[in-house]
Amino acid sequence: MFELKHTSKDARLGILKTKHGKIETPFFMPVATKLAVKLISSKDLTEIGTRAIISNAFILYLEPGLNLIKKARGIHNFMNYQNVIFTDSGGFQMASPAFLESINEKGVSFRSPIDNSKHFITPEKDMEIQQELKSDVAMTLDYMPKFEDSYESIKKSVRITYEWAKRCKKVHTDKKQLLFGIIQGGTFPDLRKKSSELICGLDFDGYAIGGLGMGEGSNLLHKAIKNSIQYMPKNKPRYLMGIGSVPDIVKGIANGVDIFDSCYVTRHSRHHVVFTRKGEIRINKQNFKNDFNPLDQDCTCFVCEDYTKAYIYHLIKINELTWKRLVTWHNLYFVRELIDEIKKSIKEDKFDKFYKEFTKKWK
Repeated sequence: MFELKHTSKDARLGILKTKHGKIETPFFMPVATKLAVKLISSKDLTEIGTRAIISNAFILYLEPGLNLIKKARGIHNFMNYQNVIFTDSGGFQMASPAFLESINEKGVSFRSPIDNSKHFITPEKDMEIQQELKSDVAMTLDYMPKFEDSYESIKKSVRITYEWAKRCKKVHTDKKQLLFGIIQGGTFPDLRKKSSELICGLDFDGYAIGGLGMGEGSNLLHKAIKNSIQYMPKNKPRYLMGIGSVPDIVKGIANGVDIFDSCYVTRHSRHHVVFTRKGEIRINKQNFKNDFNPLDQDCTCFVCEDYTKAYIYHLIKINELTWKRLVTWHNLYFVRELIDEIKKSIKEDKFDKFYKEFTKKWK
């Protein structure tokens, strides 16, 4: 299902084959938790060049529910998006007190924030849900600890995640749907090593590095990534879950990561953050009031071609919400275009040059 085509130092370029076509790695997935990327339609995603998104299986199980998804013949038809869709298992909700009731060896008890109903999700139930959704890539149910949890607690999460992963693989029968295992271990090198070896020993279609982006900071984040990757097979895709700032994506690719997802791009777009080749800017700052340049001089998106910083600043000041959509479109396009440049540098074995130039410019 995955073919590694090019490498440049540790950066990789490959082809992931799914039931909705082939997709070139590395790639970034905007988060569409409820089958919608905020302010961006399915048609917009295609025009931006976004080839993959990620949704949340447990949230979709709650609303709109599996019966409606069945009637629509799967989530692709329901949202009219015929590119690649990943579904997360719902493990991320374990970090939220609004969802989590309890965890034990059998599974996890969730509380619905919609109607306060309780739902006990086992690995078997989770696989049933994701196969009904008909996503291209399903994730195993994992026990995601918090960054501040103790060593013993995170060690327990490594053990339970492994046991759940075995059960997920046993009952997953949809041969057209890829199944990825998830590696845990917090920021502890020995636990990252142990979890990587355990999960990779189960021979999934791909492997995800989970449990990061939870407040550990950039230094510990990238150490944990390296501590996971060195024990992961080279012939399978590597997915870093929940990480989406531009520097972290670029550094992740430098460390050998193939796939990323995060709400960082769209969420920060709605909080005045604009990505440029020189770093992030805050478009609500008064110094942009008379700036008649595009958001980014080198960007070819329609926002940069048609509008100026001064105009978008004006929209913010008059509380015209169109600005949120324009900035979101630009930032998603920016990330997609940047990764395309990275792929070109990998093909030409010039990633090291790209990386040095990027880190010099980005502030």
